Amino acid sequence: MSEPHYHINLFWSAEDACWIADVPDLRPCSAHGDTRAEAIANINDAIAGWLTVAQERGYPIPEPRYRPANFA
Repeated sequence: MSEPHYHINLFWSAEDACWIADVPDLRPCSAHGDTRAEAIANINDAIAGWLTVAQERGYPIPEPRYRPANFA
């Protein structure tokens, strides 16, 4: 079974002095890192963990639905 591809919001948090990665379709699923790459690596681990726990507990796995606004 292939893993769904979820949208990831990535932003700098001046308050936390780190990059924050958040997955809107998987609440709560977020991670952080000192660099963008570290935050993305951490959120990919968090997504895998979120999906594993949901599957083990019999929770429904949401389909990717969130799409960012198109400013074109």
